[in-house]
Amino acid sequence: MRYSIHSICDRLCERKKYVNSWTVLFVDILLSVGSSFVALLFVNNFIVDLSRNAYLFVIVGSFLISLLVFMALGVNKNIIRHATIKSIGKMGVAIFFKEMLLLGLVSLVVSRMFNNHAFACFLVDFLVTTVVLIGFRVMLVLVYDLVISLYRSSKTRVLVYGTDDKSVALKKRMHTSKHYHVVGFVNPDKRLKSYSISELPVYYFEDEANFACFVKKYNINGLLFPSPETAQREAEGLVRYCQAYGVKNLVAPPINVLGDGLKKTVIREIRIEDLLGREEIEINTKEIEANFAGKVVMVTGAAGSIGSELCRQLATFGVAHLVLFDNAETPMHELRLELERNFSSLKFTPFIGDVRQKERLQGAFEKFHPQVVFHAAAYKHVPLMEENPCEAVRVNVVGSRLVADFCVEYGVDMMVMISTDKAVNPTNVMGASKRLAEIYVQSLGLAMERGEIRGKTRFVTTRFGNVLGSNGSVIPYFRKQIEQGGPVTVTDPRITRFFMTIPEACRLVMNAATMSTGNQIFVFDMGDPVKIVDLAERMIRLAGYTPNEDIKIKFIGLRPGEKLYEEVLSNEENTVPTGHDKIRVAKVREYKRKEVLETYDKLAELALAVKVEDSVRLMKQVVPEFKSRNSEFEKLDKKE
Repeated sequence: MRYSIHSICDRLCERKKYVNSWTVLFVDILLSVGSSFVALLFVNNFIVDLSRNAYLFVIVGSFLISLLVFMALGVNKNIIRHATIKSIGKMGVAIFFKEMLLLGLVSLVVSRMFNNHAFACFLVDFLVTTVVLIGFRVMLVLVYDLVISLYRSSKTRVLVYGTDDKSVALKKRMHTSKHYHVVGFVNPDKRLKSYSISELPVYYFEDEANFACFVKKYNINGLLFPSPETAQREAEGLVRYCQAYGVKNLVAPPINVLGDGLKKTVIREIRIEDLLGREEIEINTKEIEANFAGKVVMVTGAAGSIGSELCRQLATFGVAHLVLFDNAETPMHELRLELERNFSSLKFTPFIGDVRQKERLQGAFEKFHPQVVFHAAAYKHVPLMEENPCEAVRVNVVGSRLVADFCVEYGVDMMVMISTDKAVNPTNVMGASKRLAEIYVQSLGLAMERGEIRGKTRFVTTRFGNVLGSNGSVIPYFRKQIEQGGPVTVTDPRITRFFMTIPEACRLVMNAATMSTGNQIFVFDMGDPVKIVDLAERMIRLAGYTPNEDIKIKFIGLRPGEKLYEEVLSNEENTVPTGHDKIRVAKVREYKRKEVLETYDKLAELALAVKVEDSVRLMKQVVPEFKSRNSEFEKLDKKE
């Protein structure tokens, strides 16, 4: 018996198709006409002679009027098993109109043949039809709920966080879930304690002990948040309580993930990125779409963390052709499959190439003639670039120069270069190389403004800090160490970093590109700095362990070129405001193109010849604020 009930529930939960609306209409009309016949029987002592024209007229009239009214009000288009007070009320209105029209018609045509029983007949008809049609719907809803409830014993028992419209809508979407059973709501407002919403109680937890007692008593397995933003508000409260008592912290997918119940695969456990992120930043989507729609857009470094997210977002803005430029074959293949799967109508071309290879890069510009270029190709890992400074120069400086030069040569409307907070007062080769790229791009833009060279390209540079979950970043690294049982390695207990989610960073990049008049360096509000040791502890707790008991934290010392604190990008001393409160324009020194060209030619020669110290020494001459830390190149900062 248990197996058969589970089979029925599986079919009900997975069912995507419903009974055809015409079938529902046919059943409703059949029940309506049957009710009219029962009413005739009742007022005629259960003797009805259908050969009499009056009775036949009532039956035919009931059929035609029911058909007309039910179709006009669309009562057959409501899914019965999800019937609401509104849909049942609509059926009541339909029955009322049916009786009024039928009574009026009979009164005009055959009233004398009813022997003054017409009103009684239609009163009975109204009552019987109401009981049958509405009762039929209520019965189906009750049976459906009963069958579903029999299956709930095997589900994960969860509480839904919040009592707003999003939380209530989430509960309704969860009603037919095969995997989760919502047993109540949790609200941080004590005033709603003991209230009920959608027939479920609202709970309030005064402290951790109160929560622990409740979880044990009611066998709660999970706390479901409507969005990552709601989880952030409880990072030090309910989220921590759940971690302490083995209750899963879950987050629901966006509201646009529709369906009868939510599959287990789309509800996921909360990640550290959810707790470190901020309220979603508002951007002017219409302006961004107008800026990129119908254009050929090329993204260098397209297969990387930032580049691939730029491609995903650009795919939603109606670009005419998206060109993916990268030298990483496997990530490019994965991105291609993703775009084919999720954006079937998007025209895009993967183009394998390296920004260091002039001929290959020029081939992309010659073939596609892009109107907008997002330059995200770069080497970004500080310790590696400290060990391989000439490669940092060749990719980050020379590669950026080639991209910028081809943008001017091929009449690109706009080039957006992705830079970093490490370009501000750099202490390592990677940061200095990105600052050198900024200088070249800015000098090229100024040369066009002054009429020194011909061109129309608007150059836009965007700086931001660490992005959550990017390839090789600290979060995937910590996650892997936790999976391996530790220890989790942190360079220094004092070290802090600014973090931003990849989608948030890319939204701000496109917003800055849209508002730019050209030749500007935009910096973003990165929020508050995060202590890396705190990040490690929170990730360990999220994984269900206790820091320094189950999983050790080990301090290993600063790496070459690393500093304890990153520069604040958006302070008022170094920036000017824009129309967006999260975006500001950096105030930087201007460089003349003639001064830059000779130096950059020399730097490219030194890097190609792998003259390491000479390359770094020249970088320091161009960027005098570049002071090495914890690096072999500190000796170059000493005055000879």
